Amino acid sequence: MTSLFVRACTRQEVERTPVWFMRQAGRYQPEYRKIRQRLGLLEICEMPDVCTEVTLLPVRQLGVDAAILFSDITVPIRAVGVDLSIVENVGPVVAEPFRSSGDLGRLRRLVPEEDEPYVARAVRQIVAELGDVPLIGFAGGPFTLASYLVEGGPSRSYRRLKGLMWQDAGLFHALLERLADLTVDHLTAQAAAGAAALQVFDSWIGCLSPGDYRRHVLPVMQDVFRRLQSLSVPTIYFGVETAGLLEAMAQSGADVIGVDWRVEIAEAARRIGPARAIQGNLDPALLLAPEGEIAQAARTIVRAMRGRRGHVFNLGHGVLPETPPQALRKLVEIVRQESQGA
Repeated sequence: MTSLFVRACTRQEVERTPVWFMRQAGRYQPEYRKIRQRLGLLEICEMPDVCTEVTLLPVRQLGVDAAILFSDITVPIRAVGVDLSIVENVGPVVAEPFRSSGDLGRLRRLVPEEDEPYVARAVRQIVAELGDVPLIGFAGGPFTLASYLVEGGPSRSYRRLKGLMWQDAGLFHALLERLADLTVDHLTAQAAAGAAALQVFDSWIGCLSPGDYRRHVLPVMQDVFRRLQSLSVPTIYFGVETAGLLEAMAQSGADVIGVDWRVEIAEAARRIGPARAIQGNLDPALLLAPEGEIAQAARTIVRAMRGRRGHVFNLGHGVLPETPPQALRKLVEIVRQESQGA
């Protein structure tokens, strides 16, 4: 039988609301912190056995309805030869940021079986261990990947990337098109290895106005999701601070639109429309609050979506490192109890 999670993603009837968490494998877990004492994040991504161990931890500890591959959106960029590293407490840093059309030559086409064979190996191992629990594969969205390449690292203003978008739209679009190929190839390899769903993290599109998103990014995303349709697995599209972009994101072709906590989920559902499933949207910081506050907020979300097909409960962004593991376990219980038979 198709998993609860996949049925919700495809807006089929479900007996309760499925739940999983972005960054459900990570720094809040003592076991993960021990692994990180000896291995870097990207090292884990390139070691299938360790990647499998880390990916499975939250499934076993929390009882979530889906696993997500432990990886990083920069993995395929590094795999094609871009000099990129993850700097502790900073994030992805590119040694030589992209500044001109000549830099496009540094971004060749990804050949997954040659450039990143460890990704497919990890997916196959994880799927074999998970049994009936589905695995979500993922990749970064072209705009978000471009932000690191052009800015050289994390940014608050995205001034260089936006400047490129406005001053040299041809180069900007050429860069996004190359990154779209990389995203599709990376995700296709994961689906071929057994991933049951695919999520595109376009985390930083919320920095754009609706007009700029529609003009410069949406056509690329429509192409990405059109090309992924042939894989016959549901797709999820997520970004942060995207309350102003929801109607446009719903036109991307993704099966599920992920929403953060800055918009009430009932309002998000109204604006996204009934043709797309919705994922979200508890504020991750609420998991540091008293249990009663967590329970009330979770029940409000579940009740707001009652009667609407296609809801996957999740946080509005990733689990915070300070989160007590028991808070996540309790949240899973609350969502299950509140949504049972809804």
